[in-house]
Amino acid sequence: MNRTLLSLHAHPDDESSKGAGTVAKYASDGVRAVLVTATGGEAGDILNPAMDDPDIVANLKEVRQAELDDAARIIGYDEVMLLGYRDSGMPDSRDNARPDAFCNQPHDEVLERIVRIVRAVRPQVLLGYDDHEFYPHPDHLYVHRLSLDAYSAAADPAAYPAAGEAWRVDKLYAPVFTTDRIVALHEAMLERMGESPFEGWIERMGDRAFADRTITKIDVSGFVEKGRDALRAHRTQVDPDGFWFQAPTAMVEEVYPWEDFEVLASNVPIARDEDDLFAGIT
Repeated sequence: MNRTLLSLHAHPDDESSKGAGTVAKYASDGVRAVLVTATGGEAGDILNPAMDDPDIVANLKEVRQAELDDAARIIGYDEVMLLGYRDSGMPDSRDNARPDAFCNQPHDEVLERIVRIVRAVRPQVLLGYDDHEFYPHPDHLYVHRLSLDAYSAAADPAAYPAAGEAWRVDKLYAPVFTTDRIVALHEAMLERMGESPFEGWIERMGDRAFADRTITKIDVSGFVEKGRDALRAHRTQVDPDGFWFQAPTAMVEEVYPWEDFEVLASNVPIARDEDDLFAGIT
């Protein structure tokens, strides 16, 4: 079987902060990996002080495109597709009201474009977004809706017949940060470092442990640092001394060497202890 994985993300850097180690692992094993990025990330803040330069600010879309290309190469994506929409910005910002913002684009038109891509790429596995309860960015919420709708529409011959021959995706997943993961890293940081950057996450997540959701855990031992290298490639968005890198790689691989994925939909049986996104697919 020629295995193919298609990832749908909202902005440059999302592909590196959500499931990058997993995609890198599959790519290294010969899986064809294709990335779709919806926006240029123009509304993102420059979070690395070393990159806060007027020329970079003036050309942020182009800079973030170059960063995306570097990150995708590091992860091992075979192809990167850009939908070309404008970043909608954080909730209640001025960017939300722009007519060219991603969140304001007609759903039917955007969905048809994604369905066309799904039918052309023909993936067995589609990575989308969960409901983003704790990070209600308009573009992330839109990608969640599009993930579910594209999974269904791509398989329906009556939906968008001009967008290519119908294709049934076997599984739809969303990379998620589970309470199990955050608590494990938080406790390890407190024990070994005396402090933890995850304190705020624990408070926000409360006792939500995804117990009512089916979670697939992918062992990314040996690929955690590659995912971090991809994230570092987003130099405007990521401070190399910031939050994402405070937990040492060796510690991460010791106490929680998995990336977690919520099962959003599947056309094949899903085992509760599943450890392979392609499990059950023939």
